[in-house]
Amino acid sequence: MAGQTLAEKILSLRLGRTVEAGDLVVVPVDLVLAHEGTAPLAVERFRALGKREPSVPVLLFFDHAAPAPRRELADVQRALRAFAARYRVHLHEVGTGICHQVMAERWAAPGQVIVGADSHTCTAGALGAFAIGMGSTDVAVTMALGENWFRVPETIRIDIRGGGKDSDGLPPGVTPKDVVMRLIGLLGDDGATYKALEFGGPAVEAMDMDGRMTLCNMAVEAGAKTGLCASDGMTWSFLTEMGREAVFFPLAPDSDAEYERRLEVDVSDLPPQVAFPPSVDRIRSVEEAEGIRVDQVLIGTCTNGRLFDLRLAARILAGRKVHPGVRLLVAPASREVYLRAAREGLLEIFVRAGGAVLPPGCGPCVGVHLGVLGEGERCLSTQNRNFPGRMGNPEAEIYLASPATAAASAVTGEITDPREFLRGKGEGCEE
Repeated sequence: MAGQTLAEKILSLRLGRTVEAGDLVVVPVDLVLAHEGTAPLAVERFRALGKREPSVPVLLFFDHAAPAPRRELADVQRALRAFAARYRVHLHEVGTGICHQVMAERWAAPGQVIVGADSHTCTAGALGAFAIGMGSTDVAVTMALGENWFRVPETIRIDIRGGGKDSDGLPPGVTPKDVVMRLIGLLGDDGATYKALEFGGPAVEAMDMDGRMTLCNMAVEAGAKTGLCASDGMTWSFLTEMGREAVFFPLAPDSDAEYERRLEVDVSDLPPQVAFPPSVDRIRSVEEAEGIRVDQVLIGTCTNGRLFDLRLAARILAGRKVHPGVRLLVAPASREVYLRAAREGLLEIFVRAGGAVLPPGCGPCVGVHLGVLGEGERCLSTQNRNFPGRMGNPEAEIYLASPATAAASAVTGEITDPREFLRGKGEGCEE
C-alpha cells in the first residue's frame, strides 16, 4: 500500500485505522471553535439538540467586533457569556485576540482534528493539525456528538524552493504572504476545492511558524478544505516558546505518499505580489501595481498580524512618517503578540510614524468597526479577502499585499515596492 499524505495520516491516527483519500469517515474531534459572528446560530442549534453538555472542548472568542461597536452586538456577546458560563465553554474575552492566532498559541497541537465555525480555521494546519471550517449547524452537531463526518480529501503537494543558490529561504523583501498569493494566482480561487494543500520543500522547512500560519491561513482562498505543514523542529520551537512543548510530536507525510498532483514553486526570482480587487486570485507583481493611490493601509488580521509581520513593518516605518493622505491602522493578532511588540518598541514606532494601533482582534477586516472604508476609497491590506464590501463598503476597493509592501505604501501614499526601503534607499516622508 502507498504511503500517506499528512491529511490521511492525521485522520488515520485519530481513527486508529488506515484511511485514504475519498473515504467517508466519522472522526472524533479534539477542539471546536466559534466566534461572536458564528456562535449564535451554533448555540441555537446545539440547544435544540437537547444535550446537557458539549461532548468536546468548545472555545468561544470575541474577536470580530471587540469591543462591541453597537448595542445589538453587545447583547449578542452578553448572551454568549451566559452560554459559556452555563456549559463550561472556554471563553476568550475582548482583547484576547483573533481566534486562529490564539488557537495556535494556546490550543492547537500536531495530530489534532479541529472544527471551527470560521473558514480560516485551517490556520492551525501550520502545526500539523487537520483543521477545517464548517457551517454553524455542523459545528453545533460536533459540539453535541464530539465527532463529525468527513470525506478524506485528496492532497495537492506544494513544494516551495527559492532564495537563490546559497539559500533555501525567501528573497529579500519577499514574504510568505507573497508566496501564497503567487500560488493562489496559479491555482485560482477554486483550483483546490475540497483538497488539502500540503506545503513543503526547502523554503517551508526554513520558514518559522508565523510564515507557515500565513500559508495555511490562505489555503482556503484557493478553495482548499485545509492547509498543512509537517510537525518538525520549527513546530517544537514554537510550542516550547508558548510553554506547550509537551504536546509536540513529529509528524510528516510518507516519502511515497500519493498526491492528486504536485506543484513546485520556485520563488528565487519572485517579486512582492499584490492582489487586485475584486478577488484574491487577481495577482500581479508589485511593479504592475506601483503608483496606485491608497487612502488606508491595514497591517494585521489572522493572516499577517503576527510578530514577524509587525517587525518587518516597523523596520520600514522606523524614522519615517505616514503619508499625510493615508490612514495607517495596525492590529496585533493577539494579546501575546501585542505585549511582545510593545516590549520590542514596535508599537511606539507605529505611533510615532503616525499610525493608529488597534486592540488585538480582527479590527476592520470584516467591515464591522475600527476602519470601515468610505465611498470610493481604496485600502491596501494584509488580510486575506478583497471582495466588494469586505471592509464595510461595496463602493470601496481593497488591494492585498504583504506587511512590507503595506508599510512602504503607507509612507509613500501609493502602492510601492518595499525592497528599496529594505535596502535603505526608500525616499518616503522621513521625520
